[in-house]
Amino acid sequence: MGIYEELVARGLIAQVTDEDRIRDLINNGKATFYIGFDPTADSLHVGHFMALCLMKRLQEAGNKPIALIGGGTAMIGDPSGRTDMRQMMTPETIQHNCDCFKKQMSRFIDFSDGKALMVNNADWLMGLNYIEVLREVGAHFSVNRMLTAECYKQRMEKGLSFLEFNYMIMQAYDFYELYQKYGCNLEFGGDDQWSNMLAGTELIRRKLGKDASAMTITLLLNSEGKKMGKTQSGAVWLDPNKTSPFEFYQYWRNVADADVLKCIRMLTFLPLEEIDKMDSWEGAQLNTAKEILAFELTKLVHGEEEAQKAQEAAKALFSTGAAADMPKTELTEEDLTDGNIDILTMLVKSGLTASKSEARRAVQQGGVSVDGEKVTDVFQTFAGEALSGDGVVLKKGKKNFRKVLVK
Repeated sequence: MGIYEELVARGLIAQVTDEDRIRDLINNGKATFYIGFDPTADSLHVGHFMALCLMKRLQEAGNKPIALIGGGTAMIGDPSGRTDMRQMMTPETIQHNCDCFKKQMSRFIDFSDGKALMVNNADWLMGLNYIEVLREVGAHFSVNRMLTAECYKQRMEKGLSFLEFNYMIMQAYDFYELYQKYGCNLEFGGDDQWSNMLAGTELIRRKLGKDASAMTITLLLNSEGKKMGKTQSGAVWLDPNKTSPFEFYQYWRNVADADVLKCIRMLTFLPLEEIDKMDSWEGAQLNTAKEILAFELTKLVHGEEEAQKAQEAAKALFSTGAAADMPKTELTEEDLTDGNIDILTMLVKSGLTASKSEARRAVQQGGVSVDGEKVTDVFQTFAGEALSGDGVVLKKGKKNFRKVLVK
């Protein structure tokens, strides 16, 4: 089985421009491919995870990855999947985020000896002359056709700014530039990027008379059709300072039964034959599958030692009710009222519930405990002194917990 066939079997490929050409390129190690990452934060997150795994798979099959950091396009903002306009960032913030990305990507991609490249599109986009872009690039784009793109349709209702309208042109120009500079013949991206990617292949064909290819990766959605990688407290980050290895492990350990085998197939590097045997698993076996998923992905992102620690901490938590590495919420005296804090506020502050009404329902349904003792009174308070030192273990349901302490 070639790498292309494996990607199909894992359910990773959504759309391709020319299947035969792409199969030949990647199966024979002839692809120089790129994936773009806009530095909108100082850490990559689970949403980038599948792209990083794909780059790793293709590099191991002999192909050459280019990680394109969008230092230039981040000045514009991608409207794809957005109902509002992205916040503008300073050049200093963008550069800091780019530096953070490279460190994290190096866990997945081997940048040594020219085996992979990391480039920043600010190097060519920031120096472009506006009139030149209009004449040399803009002439090849149809506004009517651009407006049919899904990424623009979603923004048209609330108002698409001219700033965002240019994003497709900038992304197409990236592919055109990478093709000329590095022989990049293939672009990968999320399925929501399809229109932008086609614009790049078309620009290369019109300007250079050459064929370039594009392939989109299946978006990582749960069984309800929502993007995975979000929790009540926000994104699941790859930076251990933003999402601890333990929290990262627990996120995957807690995926729904309906999603676990799909995630193992799409995200882990376990052999397909081994995964196929899990297709018949049900009941308690699915919990074993979740532990396998959580361990494998934590090992990929944080290393085997951290994965082992996270797994042991999770087992310790559910067997003894305490674990040194469990996620923490640190409160201050300002969070207390007359030296006390009520259970509803504690649930919200810890991120275990999004609102006090949700917290109230959790208590009333018997799903909340503090240090193993069930809380049944929605008005129960805890003294700040009781939360000092090691703090308390606050649990909601069977799988959601925080160590809460007052600093």
